[in-house]
Amino acid sequence: MKQKTLQNSFTLSGVGLHTGLDIVVTFNPAPVDHGYKIKRIDLENQPVIEVLAENVVNTQRGTVIGKGDVTVSTIEHGLSALFALGIDNCLIEVNASEFPILDGSAIEYVKEIRKAGIQEQDKDKDFYVVRKKIEVSDPETGSKLTLLPDDAFCINSFIEFDSKYIPNQSASMDTVTDYETEIAPARTFVFVREIQQLRQAGLIKGGNLDNAIVIYERKLSQKELDDIADELNVPHHNADELGYLNSRKLMFPNEPARHKLLDIIGDMALIGKPIKGRLIATRPGHKINNQLARIIRKDIKLNEVQPPVYDVTQEPVMDNNRIRELLPHRYPFLMVDKIIQMTDKFIVGVKNITTNEPFFVGHFPQEPVMPGVLQVEAMAQTGGLLVLSGLDEPERYSTYFLKIDNVKFRHKVVPGDTIIFRVELTSEMRRGIATMRGLAFLGDKVVSEADFTAQIIKNK
Repeated sequence: MKQKTLQNSFTLSGVGLHTGLDIVVTFNPAPVDHGYKIKRIDLENQPVIEVLAENVVNTQRGTVIGKGDVTVSTIEHGLSALFALGIDNCLIEVNASEFPILDGSAIEYVKEIRKAGIQEQDKDKDFYVVRKKIEVSDPETGSKLTLLPDDAFCINSFIEFDSKYIPNQSASMDTVTDYETEIAPARTFVFVREIQQLRQAGLIKGGNLDNAIVIYERKLSQKELDDIADELNVPHHNADELGYLNSRKLMFPNEPARHKLLDIIGDMALIGKPIKGRLIATRPGHKINNQLARIIRKDIKLNEVQPPVYDVTQEPVMDNNRIRELLPHRYPFLMVDKIIQMTDKFIVGVKNITTNEPFFVGHFPQEPVMPGVLQVEAMAQTGGLLVLSGLDEPERYSTYFLKIDNVKFRHKVVPGDTIIFRVELTSEMRRGIATMRGLAFLGDKVVSEADFTAQIIKNK
């Protein structure tokens, strides 16, 4: 799958939920590997903030991202729409310290993305593939997020409140194709009992019955309820009638749970990569969502490239017979058993290390270890298959080393190991010269790596 951006820019305007300001936000196309960035165009020098989990500075009633003294809040709905619709790269310009709340959901963002169009770009998506269980919990609130391996990005969300109107609700997304109709229209919600506290904290200055579901489930005096209505500039309501104060009916019976799921997607957008994994969320919130996103970000930083997923039952892209048609190497120097994945930019090969390898006779008889130089040779052969497969009559060509740089050996390779080689072109091939970066994995550990340059020459 290729990275994507917008075909055209689009602009939305509206009131800020917390500031009450009239705000304009513009979403623009961006180049490959740009990710999401937010530019404060109302400030001197127009500072830009990278939209990453480690840059979140506050999670009270929304996700707030910052750089120095510059912040932008309530970004989760816009990011949720971008992430769910597969947009990888976008520059967002805003003229205030938050995004407009619009109707309290993500549906307006989705509509404008569809109108602007989605442009496929000339580089592969870099997924964060969940390979093992990741869990984070908060004993004080009872919140818990569990991330598990899966073939796609899926979410199961469960919410609990001390309220007879939404005591327990759940919502699920088994495929992001459901997002536009089942998740994006779900609005944010607030309890009447919280409104006074939020107003005292200087928040929800722009809140009203058009941009949030307002739940009145604990009886107040008529005066208290009237005072709140006056603060929000909404009609008075009979204090004896509990329930939803909005004239607009709920979009879904479990709309609050669906909105919490929408928020999770927006907060997961801050890992900087699309996800392949299933998230099970109990009592989620922006704080714990960001804690999980930060754990994932640390894992991404520790591993520049995620280990390839190797399913031994899957049919190879190239078996040993096809490899021998492309490479001139033969026993005992053919170092690739099969190819399990290949695009025009990278390739993944497998080498099973057995006790019968001829080099173990002398390296070393009492403690057999695969020579590091042969690991690099295996990487080069894997890379050779990548460049040769793109040629007409590839069997008439061979690849030769010109240069090897930045070689590192991190772990022993011994009989019984299975090495996975991932080799990627680092620049366009010109005049028969290919530059590549190779990584060798045992499980999820990098055991060796190298940058190398090779020349493709026609056989005599």
